[in-house]
Amino acid sequence: VQLQASGGGSVQAGGSLRLSCAASGLTFATHNMGWFRQAPGKEREFVAAMGRGGGTTFYADSVKGRFAISRDNAKDTVNLQMNSLKPEDTAVYYCAASGLVIPTTEAQSRYWGQGTQVTVSS
Repeated sequence: VQLQASGGGSVQAGGSLRLSCAASGLTFATHNMGWFRQAPGKEREFVAAMGRGGGTTFYADSVKGRFAISRDNAKDTVNLQMNSLKPEDTAVYYCAASGLVIPTTEAQSRYWGQGTQVTVSS
């Protein structure tokens, strides 16, 4: 199983980025997907997650109203649209997959991608 995250970069506060995660080696449509992030010196934390069919979503309070998760089961990809970015959003962002539950914790996530760096400057 491979989860290839992309789309990270450097942006000024208030800007936007769109992360994508391409999945292979699994039946994407049967897996729930999530995004997590880890800032320097901090533990990895939940950001957003979506169920198999796309009808159920969860967001961390810190990103509600600014970030939006979506998925394309035809392309085996999950996306994270990040708007109104803040310096505190700076982190390495990871996508994760679970065949059992919608992953809102690390323990619920079966597969992990390699991460993509997002840096927001003030």
